[in-house]
Amino acid sequence: MKQVVFHPLAEKELIDAAIYYEGQEPDLGEKYLAEVGQAVSFIAQYPEAGFIVRGSLRRLTLPKFPYYLLYRVLGNAQIRVLAVAHHKRRPKYWVDRE
Repeated sequence: MKQVVFHPLAEKELIDAAIYYEGQEPDLGEKYLAEVGQAVSFIAQYPEAGFIVRGSLRRLTLPKFPYYLLYRVLGNAQIRVLAVAHHKRRPKYWVDRE
């Protein structure tokens, strides 16, 4: 299983979305974080599972929330999540992230 690390801006996106959902309905932010956690565990175990966006960049869509993880597999040991992006907001804002 590979180690998954978040780009600092991806981590901020994750936290901001969780805060938003928690403000909409009690425990919804926790459900969102749990779903992201499941997705992270999945890509740690199956790093090639995400849809190839371009080059080595992959995308894994969350099943219940309108977000996806954009990530790169770095060598044999690590996956870097570059963005936790909403399906319909600011397309491709994350393009220049490493």
